[in-house]
Amino acid sequence: QVQLVESGGGLVQAGGSLRLSCVASGSISSVAAMGWYRQAPGKQREWVAVITSGTRTNYPDSVKGRFTISGDLAKSTVTLQMDSLRPEDTAVYYCNLVRKSSNDVRTYWGQGTQVTVSS
Repeated sequence: QVQLVESGGGLVQAGGSLRLSCVASGSISSVAAMGWYRQAPGKQREWVAVITSGTRTNYPDSVKGRFTISGDLAKSTVTLQMDSLRPEDTAVYYCNLVRKSSNDVRTYWGQGTQVTVSS
C-alpha cells in the first residue's frame, strides 16, 4: 500500500514563503510523475505543479514564476517551494503520485496539508 505523507503547511502573510514536502512510504517502482494539487473551500481541486521523469516540470499560469517543484522520482519525494504567496493561494494542498506499468496506471494522494495566506 502506497502512502504519501505531506508536511510544511501553515499560516503565512501575503508575500511570504512556504515549503511543502511529500514522501511516499515503501519501495515504489515505475513512478511516472509526482505533483501537487490544491482545493479551496467551495472550489474544485486544481492542479498546481508537476514533475515527470527526466525532471521536467510544468505549472498553470496562476502559480508560474512563484512556485517551484523539485523532486526525485526514484526516491518518491517531491517538494514545492511557494514564494510571493497571495491570499488566493489559501487551500488544502495535496501530494499526488502516478505509477505507470505496462498495463496499469494508478494514482495516489496524500492526506493534505493546510496553507493559509493572510492579507
